[in-house]
Amino acid sequence: MSDPVRIAMLGSGFVAEFYMQGLANVNGQRVVVNYSRTADRAAAFASRWGIPEHSTDLDAVIGEWDADLFVIAMPNEAHLPAALALAKAGRNQVCTKPLGRTRQEARQMLDAARESGAMHGYAETEVFAPAVVKARQSIECGAIGRVLWVRSRESHSGPHSPHFWDVEKTGGGALNDLGCHCIEAARYFFGKQDRIVEAMAWGANLVHREKTSGEDNALLILRMESGGIAHCELSWTTLGGLDLRNEIHGSEGSIFTDVTRQTPIASFTTRSAGYVVEKADIDFGWTRPLPEEAFAYGYQAEMRHFVDCVRERRTPRETYEDGYLVNCILDAGYESMRTRQWVAVDS
Repeated sequence: MSDPVRIAMLGSGFVAEFYMQGLANVNGQRVVVNYSRTADRAAAFASRWGIPEHSTDLDAVIGEWDADLFVIAMPNEAHLPAALALAKAGRNQVCTKPLGRTRQEARQMLDAARESGAMHGYAETEVFAPAVVKARQSIECGAIGRVLWVRSRESHSGPHSPHFWDVEKTGGGALNDLGCHCIEAARYFFGKQDRIVEAMAWGANLVHREKTSGEDNALLILRMESGGIAHCELSWTTLGGLDLRNEIHGSEGSIFTDVTRQTPIASFTTRSAGYVVEKADIDFGWTRPLPEEAFAYGYQAEMRHFVDCVRERRTPRETYEDGYLVNCILDAGYESMRTRQWVAVDS
């Protein structure tokens, strides 16, 4: 494919903004249309990013638009119907995390995408983040020996959009929203051949009782087939901006990644410093601005990867199968929360 890869952006909210920031540095692609459920948001998004067309008719965009790749950047409850429609039309598709609200939804998406014969990619930014990719490369070189223990943390002060607080629409609370990143990080660091076989989880609503019936804090422990352990720390009550860290401990050493607290710039201001970092609670005083967020978080690398996969007609390294397995592990975690026991991961 010598012509630019034509992209349809399905969504015009928070994650779609990050996808567009990532695509801005990807050669050989062009976003030709964006979809939104409301006309005003569709028009504003298209104007902001220089997209030539916009629409509020999802069926028309999927069925009639001449696009090579459709990116699902919509709320969780919209993933399944959009993916099924795309599969029915034989379209290449990429979906943001989590793939489904439950393993059953994710399974339907995976089966339909497979049957369509078209490309399907799971847009899990964490395993495309440059620091995380470098850590994995070190592991593959044998730098820390056999991986024994992974600790992954993602936390902030709460979701940016109101719908995220509704567990019926999203599928869960902090574990569902943030745990998908940490689970896939564990699978990446240990190696996907080392299956996650058991899960134990704790969760509670400690602060945001008026906003959500879901957990705003959670801890998920994963036992690997090799005997290794991963633990994932998730919180919607951590002030100070996004906290995104990984520790990988092996038989011969350790690796640490921290892209939001150890930024290359620090400032002290008595007035607003403007945008600082995702989920920042204040923009003055001591701040640690994060340059090139879309690059640091992995949005640029994952978008480049999916565009290249369409162009070269190859399978992405993160597919709907990965998203489905993450949903299976999340469901096991929620069962463990209810039973307060280890739960086998059934895929």
